[in-house]
Amino acid sequence: MRSRYSAFVVGEPDYLLATWHPSTRPTRLELDPARKWTRLEIAGSTGGSLLENEGTVEFRAHHRDGVQHENSRFVREGGRWYYVDAL
Repeated sequence: MRSRYSAFVVGEPDYLLATWHPSTRPTRLELDPARKWTRLEIAGSTGGSLLENEGTVEFRAHHRDGVQHENSRFVREGGRWYYVDAL
């Protein structure tokens, strides 16, 4: 989750697409260069341990104009975690 937030901060759509599960990944992603992210707050998580292949992360990503609050679902495949969708 933190690496995906960092990709939004520095404007790296290729990284975001590479870490997005193929079943829900868009074909392209355009980021708004005017959006200035300021802080990531992790509110909680479920699953995601060494023996699990699914998990969620609830977060608040703050930006100059407000906050994005989301509970994101992730899956691990081939040893890598992928963002699936927002619950």
